[in-house]
Amino acid sequence: MPQVLEFKLPDLGEGLTEAEIVRWLVEVGDVVAIDQPVVEVETAKAMVEVPCPYGGVVTARFGEEGSELPVGAPLLTVAVSVGSEEGAGAASGAGSGSAGVGAEAGAGSGEVESSGNVLVGYGTGAPVARRRRIRPTAVAAAVPARAPVVPAVPVAASDPVPDAVPGPVAVVSPLVRKLARQHDLDLRQLAGSGRDGLILRADVESAIRALAEGTAAPLSAGGAAPEAGAVPEAEAVPVSVAPSAGRTVAGSAAQRIPLRGVRGAVADKLSRSRREIPDATCWVDADATELMAARAAMNGATGPAAGPKVSVLALLARICTAALARFPELNSTVDLEAREIVRLPEVHLGFAAQTERGLVVPVVRDAQARNAESIGAEIARLTEAARAGRLTPAELTGGTFTLNNYGVFGVDGSTPIINHPEAAMLGVGRIVPKPWVHQGELAVRQVVQLSLTFDHRVCDGGTAGGFLRYIADCVEQPAVLLRTL
Repeated sequence: MPQVLEFKLPDLGEGLTEAEIVRWLVEVGDVVAIDQPVVEVETAKAMVEVPCPYGGVVTARFGEEGSELPVGAPLLTVAVSVGSEEGAGAASGAGSGSAGVGAEAGAGSGEVESSGNVLVGYGTGAPVARRRRIRPTAVAAAVPARAPVVPAVPVAASDPVPDAVPGPVAVVSPLVRKLARQHDLDLRQLAGSGRDGLILRADVESAIRALAEGTAAPLSAGGAAPEAGAVPEAEAVPVSVAPSAGRTVAGSAAQRIPLRGVRGAVADKLSRSRREIPDATCWVDADATELMAARAAMNGATGPAAGPKVSVLALLARICTAALARFPELNSTVDLEAREIVRLPEVHLGFAAQTERGLVVPVVRDAQARNAESIGAEIARLTEAARAGRLTPAELTGGTFTLNNYGVFGVDGSTPIINHPEAAMLGVGRIVPKPWVHQGELAVRQVVQLSLTFDHRVCDGGTAGGFLRYIADCVEQPAVLLRTL
């Protein structure tokens, strides 16, 4: 006998409590395999594809694209074939793992096959169960036939209005339900104009106007009762098309854009940084001509010395790790409760990356143990993942120092906000030809402005100035780095 299981939004890790549905990857009635991605969600950290730990037929989806769901809220239900041959011991992967599995069995006594995984790369720690091929015919009976959606057509006032019929109400928005209750409108008698017959606010408002004008509200699907065996309302909530990013306020041209997802996380972190960190900024101009020449020599090498191309950002990152080894005060954080400065042994170097989803800061782990080539390769990998929206929460957290190359935007200087709870951020402007006194003579040199924003609680201006001066010296004389390589 088939058994209907509810799969809930799992714990995505890193303290995340909610996620926004970006795109559904399956439809009601689709057959899904174990660990097949079923929905793409956006958290405050990254875009994530959520795989379903069960294999079977999708009977319902919960939440519309563009809506936010808390962890533990239902995502979808799946009809799974259960029998004495199918399930002996197979549920151990789902039942003995952490609470993050996010799937619960419905009524039924059989055990259900499950992988025990939550996200690809984020297992529950439970043993992975033996997988079997899904038999669609075994569970097809559990999926209701999808009734055709009939457009809303007003009927004459003299025509009888059918009584309310049982079955699911094709409405998701609480505002739509509230509006209908306020006007004593039965949503079961309306046909929605949205996707899969979803009842929209415009449908309710149209029905209210029709009642005010003395006509009957549009009927749903001819007023016929749903087919026998339909999934109850709690298990089948249709999904509408994603709403627009902002909404226009009635009577004005102002636009309201929700602060959520990546943008909301950035807003919260920057606000907290400004509230808690007494920051200060110092800056210096540096002659980067020799650094650019050294990079050209590296990338132009042939024979055994040849290797992958090294970016300017990779060289600056390597300079930062060398500077942090000399000035560990800036690779630290402040524990306010204990009133302690915590100096960190590893350098997890964050770098600012602009994407279509906004500003993100991927983290190069253990940068202090990498050379420029290794750092450059990791920066390239993380940048590509950031632009494709594939960064995991773990790749976006845990940084101890941030490098911000705002020169790519064509600007010379900035006073960046520290990436809380770090203690400092190095900003790098554009490298451009400028008049410069070189060896006692005026010359055109490649000049860059470097700025350091630091937490004044972890060090004083002398330490911050020494750190920035060492950075500038390495930019002007890359051979200085040979002492630490």
